[in-house]
Amino acid sequence: MKFRDVLIRPSRTAPARFVKHFALACIALAALGLAACNPSGNATPETSAAPAANAAVTVGMIYPRTGPLSAYGEEYRQGFEAGLAYVTHGTGKIGKHAIDVTWTDSAGNPSQAVAAAKTLIGKGYTILAGPADSAVALQVAAVAAQNKVLFISGPAAVDQLTGINRYTFRSGRQTWQDVKTAAAIMDAPAGKHVLVFAQDYVFGQANAAAVKAVLGTAGASVGSLLVPLSTTDFTPFAQKISNAQPDLLFVAWAGTSAYPMWNTLDQQGIFDHTTVVTGLGNVATYGAYGPATTKLKFLSYYFPDAPDNAVNTAMKELITKVGGKPDLFSPDGFVAAQMIAHAVATAHGDTDVDAMIKALEGWSFDAPKGRQTIRASDHAMLQPEYVAQLVPASNGFVPKLIKTVSAAAIAPPVAEK
Repeated sequence: MKFRDVLIRPSRTAPARFVKHFALACIALAALGLAACNPSGNATPETSAAPAANAAVTVGMIYPRTGPLSAYGEEYRQGFEAGLAYVTHGTGKIGKHAIDVTWTDSAGNPSQAVAAAKTLIGKGYTILAGPADSAVALQVAAVAAQNKVLFISGPAAVDQLTGINRYTFRSGRQTWQDVKTAAAIMDAPAGKHVLVFAQDYVFGQANAAAVKAVLGTAGASVGSLLVPLSTTDFTPFAQKISNAQPDLLFVAWAGTSAYPMWNTLDQQGIFDHTTVVTGLGNVATYGAYGPATTKLKFLSYYFPDAPDNAVNTAMKELITKVGGKPDLFSPDGFVAAQMIAHAVATAHGDTDVDAMIKALEGWSFDAPKGRQTIRASDHAMLQPEYVAQLVPASNGFVPKLIKTVSAAAIAPPVAEK
């Protein structure tokens, strides 16, 4: 395969060297004997389909290139471009359809995201994907349903996306699965006092609701302490936690305020009298816990060394080959590419949205985290998660896998219609 034959277009603004490196990465992985560009061990649907036309498939990515979740957006982008190289064997094509991806910055702003979605739909796009912010994803989901286009949300974890409408899917996990993984850390929730400490916006509110639903129904007494996003002094909140004396403190946090928050909790002695559980963030956050690092227990959506399978190896290799670094939300982008490839191959293009939806409903496939299934009834993405701890290493801290929690064990309840 010569570089001039590669038609990958991961971004209209992406440097040409990114495209070339991805093609070379696929060749290199093939030489190693890995199933690098094959989503499972079987024949891929994109090679067996017989497209009716050669029209390009246009995908509109609405993601946070800037804003408080921009790091997550970049992880997603790298994962998607690796996934696209993987599912298309480095050709940038699904059957005879070239994949043309437009990356649009939402900046984490729902109004900006809605405007972008409407613009893309107005230009004829029938596939939208990418949001990392829960508030953004909910708004784009509504636009997708109104205009009858396929929408695959990215890292946004809010539970309400599951079953929100027939046009909306997700390539990542949802909050229920995180909380259920945290429950695996507790010996027995019954009779325990659990306090949720989170930021007061959609993500934090969803975590508080999920903890109450998961641990509350298991017999725990669940309360919540929600903090305004603008907060810089966490001492008063640490005092409230100390006064509450919870058996378990469940912390749901994102963004740059993490370090001062954790430092304050440690200074106020919170770790001396309660077990503290939180989600393991991306690599950049491993040093954000300060002296509290080794005192925390982590539920983990993903870290690069947690899964051990050929697809995960391929994703890591593809990202690394172009100078990227596999991270927390790399699988979300990778899986989105797998989903789009399967939907387009089955529907022979992107003009039949109903056919794409039917192709995705109930689909099971091998992903970086292992076997995943899109539940047909409400589009929940069934997948495993992990329990981990951070341990000292030569360059700081690295996650150590303690336990893999199966997809079945953390499957969310079927969303009510």
